[in-house]
Amino acid sequence: MDFKIGFIGFGTVGQGLTEILLEKKDMLAKKFDFHYSVVAISDIMKGSVYDENGLDMRKILELVKNGKKLDEYPSGVKGMDALETIKNTNADTIVEVTFTNVKTGEPALTHIKTALQCGKHVVSTNKGPVVKQAIDLIKLARENNVYYGFEGVVLAGTPAINLFEYCLAGNHISGFKGILNGTTNYILTMMEEGMSYDEALKKAQELGYAEADPTGDVEGLDALGKVVILTNVVLGKNITWEDVERKGITDITEEDIEEAKKEKKRWKLIGSSEIQKDGSVKARVWPEKLQLNDPLAGVMGATNALTYYTDELGPVTVIGPGAGRRETGFALLIDLLNINRELKN
Repeated sequence: MDFKIGFIGFGTVGQGLTEILLEKKDMLAKKFDFHYSVVAISDIMKGSVYDENGLDMRKILELVKNGKKLDEYPSGVKGMDALETIKNTNADTIVEVTFTNVKTGEPALTHIKTALQCGKHVVSTNKGPVVKQAIDLIKLARENNVYYGFEGVVLAGTPAINLFEYCLAGNHISGFKGILNGTTNYILTMMEEGMSYDEALKKAQELGYAEADPTGDVEGLDALGKVVILTNVVLGKNITWEDVERKGITDITEEDIEEAKKEKKRWKLIGSSEIQKDGSVKARVWPEKLQLNDPLAGVMGATNALTYYTDELGPVTVIGPGAGRRETGFALLIDLLNINRELKN
């Protein structure tokens, strides 16, 4: 099939995916028989545009990079909001990349449900809906004979969901642990190099790793959301935010770092979940002192890593970037290619 893509949200990640699609169009067609056109975009700040025959995405990128609105695109239907774009356009695949409230999942949750109910595939990097209702959304997609892909919600383009779903298929996975937040890992790395917590945080903010309000990262809330997602999707359990023990890195001092060095250990903020003998789950986000021979101990800077505990292979670890415009855009591409593959089977 030729995918007719509609973007809901067109910020950094949506633009990152667009750049990849434009640059790799010939390769994707030749190697994967993947063909597409972008027919609609709706963004709360940039406006919206729809053309059933496809938009000129080079022109669109040029507009938004120059700070202009989509209304200035020379043709097409303007003024449709997100839900109208989902319901009333010929887009068959929705790329949902709006900002989301992780606690409520909105507005992305409504966008995704609406698209699935309309029989449209969805790929999204929004954590909120997956934290809130991953199992229900996967079920809703199956009921409507469509696909819901969300690879990018855990480690951006570094495969976490796909590693479990495809490469580790047939394994029983009893648990996982990982460095699920690059900002905190960067701060701890800088502290090991001699900076104070405050200096390391300031540096992380200067480099764009940490927000002006870094609470979500340093208090472990971002990692907690990912633990909920992986527990529900990979371990097949059904937990919520309240089921995860949480402590961030704000109490770790320079003395703690030095003490760990003497013990030949290293501090990391670890998100983990493990199925217990009685079938319950122990899930937590907590600073841990790791032995230096632990694969996660050597992961430095703003890098993420995840270890799955499998029955056939033992521990399997993947390491890579957990954020970034192109990296997260690539996660959307993985999901699009997976849908393309499934539809051809």
